Amino acid sequence: MENWLGLADRRVLVAGGGGIGTACAAAFTAAGARVAVADRDPARLAGQEHPLVTDFSTTAGCDDAVARAAGALGGLDILVHAVGVNQRVPVLDTSDDDWDRIVGINLSSVFRLGRAAGRHMVDAGWGRQVYCSSVSGLLAHPEHGPYAASKGGINQLLRVMAREWAPRGVTVNAIAPGYTETDLTRTHLDKPGVREHYTSLVPAGRLGSVDDLTGPVLFLASDQAAFVTGHVMYVDGGRTLV
Repeated sequence: MENWLGLADRRVLVAGGGGIGTACAAAFTAAGARVAVADRDPARLAGQEHPLVTDFSTTAGCDDAVARAAGALGGLDILVHAVGVNQRVPVLDTSDDDWDRIVGINLSSVFRLGRAAGRHMVDAGWGRQVYCSSVSGLLAHPEHGPYAASKGGINQLLRVMAREWAPRGVTVNAIAPGYTETDLTRTHLDKPGVREHYTSLVPAGRLGSVDDLTGPVLFLASDQAAFVTGHVMYVDGGRTLV
């Protein structure tokens, strides 16, 4: 079935040019979509057809990314949010500045980008928003206080957006990866014994890769998922089962 996902010529903004974002951008392009990628770091945008340098920590930066993507692509059909930071410290050692920074980047950018993109999509009567949550939004990992709170916040915020926009043809969902090899996790995973420990917690017997995530993202953004909204899809090799 050619183009069974219905993504050909869809106009996509991928927020975040790291490992997950870059993999999603390539997957959408391969599916025939037109893609703009936004990131604060120009180096992460190398090779992208529509690179957008912006700051997701501010309302102006999020609004600007959506406006420029819509201008470059002639509209906006799909938003993929793959922006995230973490700092592994106990709650008692977490400063106010670290809390504000992590929650601001991980969660506030979802609100700001989702709101800006939602205005386009609600007016058009069609849209898909897909966010990168985490198993940390469900499980109580130590030394993940602000990160876990931000991911749990994403899970609930997307449900509210999904409820409000469903009558206008806009779906809002998330993937929740388990332990995945990315730029965000690699330094921690490379510590002695850490990768082996996390792998032992996954029933599938391995950690995830960014390629494990692109299929679920494309599905949630596709015509095939028109009746799926407000859903958090765990892409974790069974981690949340144990």
